[in-house]
Amino acid sequence: MTSTDPIPRQTRQRASIRAYLKSAVGFQTAQQIHDGLRGEGTVVSLPTVYRTLSSMVEAGEVDVLVLDEQAAYRCCSPQHHHHLVCRRCGCTIEVTATAVEQWAAALAQQYGFTEIDHLTEVTGVCPTCQSR
Repeated sequence: MTSTDPIPRQTRQRASIRAYLKSAVGFQTAQQIHDGLRGEGTVVSLPTVYRTLSSMVEAGEVDVLVLDEQAAYRCCSPQHHHHLVCRRCGCTIEVTATAVEQWAAALAQQYGFTEIDHLTEVTGVCPTCQSR
């Protein structure tokens, strides 16, 4: 979000989704968030959950990750990071990767790009799933 972008409207639904994600473990799909909110007694439609999540991703409030061809969301730390994700259980670890940052900057410079951004997700099988 740049300084010229409008400040996202702080709605009851947005606050509920933010609170739910902060208490959730790992990434959650929009359907899981919707079901969880309904289970807590929060009335919100599934389309509203999708729209709100999209707005929250755009504003940098949540991260989105594609797991099993479905978008999943999580409140993450505000500093730039990447994810190491277990493809069996969805366990996610935030990691910093200096080599990735250097590679992205060199690639951008090589092709004359500016204002670069990137997402890096490394998937594998976590130690817990390996032992099962």
